[in-house]
Amino acid sequence: MTEISRRGFVGGAIGAAGLFVGGATGFGIAKTTEPATTPAATDQVVAFYGPHQAGIATPAQDRLAFAAFDLTTRDVEAVKQMLGTWAAAAALMSEGRPIGPIETAPQAPPVDTGEALGLPPAYLTVTVGFGPSMFDDRYGLASRRPAALADIPALPGDELEPERSNGDIGVQACSNDPQVAFHVIRNFARLARGTAVMRWSQLGFGRTSSTSTTQSTPRNLMGFKDGTNNIKIQDTAQFEDFVWVGEETDQPWMKGGSYLVTRRIRMTIENWDTDFLADQENVFGRFKVSGAPLTGTSEFDHVDLAARTHSGKPVIPLNAHIRLAAPSTNGGQMILRRGYSFTDGIDPVTGLLDAGLFFIAYQKDPRKQFVPIQAKLGQRDNLNEYIRHTSSALFAVPPGISHAGDWFGKELFT
Repeated sequence: MTEISRRGFVGGAIGAAGLFVGGATGFGIAKTTEPATTPAATDQVVAFYGPHQAGIATPAQDRLAFAAFDLTTRDVEAVKQMLGTWAAAAALMSEGRPIGPIETAPQAPPVDTGEALGLPPAYLTVTVGFGPSMFDDRYGLASRRPAALADIPALPGDELEPERSNGDIGVQACSNDPQVAFHVIRNFARLARGTAVMRWSQLGFGRTSSTSTTQSTPRNLMGFKDGTNNIKIQDTAQFEDFVWVGEETDQPWMKGGSYLVTRRIRMTIENWDTDFLADQENVFGRFKVSGAPLTGTSEFDHVDLAARTHSGKPVIPLNAHIRLAAPSTNGGQMILRRGYSFTDGIDPVTGLLDAGLFFIAYQKDPRKQFVPIQAKLGQRDNLNEYIRHTSSALFAVPPGISHAGDWFGKELFT
């Protein structure tokens, strides 16, 4: 079968099969002939429509599928159409429903790829943002680029691989089922055909931060509890102060949105595994088993950065990660962390595991939050001996979609 363009695919095969795509003023997906999946009592659906995009102030799920896309057209109407198609598809997938019929005409491809058929939504969220490169001269959006979407400067310790950094559009799919999360990225790539191509992707397992007071603190691949003092969704004041873009923005279309930073941080696990326990605990500034700061006995004990030993040395080393990342040493700034562990097999050059942390952070202004915090960590953090930053990306995540028919970032284009 000869390949057809995405616009032809959407307007033809999908349209005939039950996926309706309107003009630039509205998008929707008709109900399909496939039976809707009925979630079990223990399965939850995260509302897709609302003032903020889901996947930010949502308890972190267990699995991640992330992808960055590059646009391949200069036709802004095609971009809006794609974003509308994505929004309509995401709304259905968030409810555990296929994006269209799987049993189509024998000589036509199924509308939905089918691998999530029969699976519940498993708390699926889909979050979309726009990279700095989206605001070049292709779509007339240069004047709408927020000042906070400034390119991340070179940071100490960067060993970035350009082929898996940056991107015009970032898509974060999180779920408690890895196949459900992957299903989003796969179908977005199909729906984007002719308008965008995938630049890079990353799968993640095992959340590395707790984002709700109802969650226990997970451990990273170094065996330490991570994200103990992370912003929690129950603290709406901290979200307003540090996560949601407010009246301070120079671009009204971003009000209610947030800025997403991703970093692929490879851990030299084999070296770490040979280090003494005391050294490992001094690197983090926490006890490995309990997760307590070195100045306490329980995980959530106060981190006393002023505490000294009998000989006058700081109990928490000056270059310990917990000290350098603490809000009190960063002008009170905080970020919302939603990272995941990853493993991508064996490095063919070294024969070592290619594994680590896919860092995800949301904030209202990366220039004031992520960049200065990471610059300090990159210069002084003892953890740098065991990690390498191999990927970096920044995306402006617009506010949520209020109702069916709208699309991701509608206010940016109108």
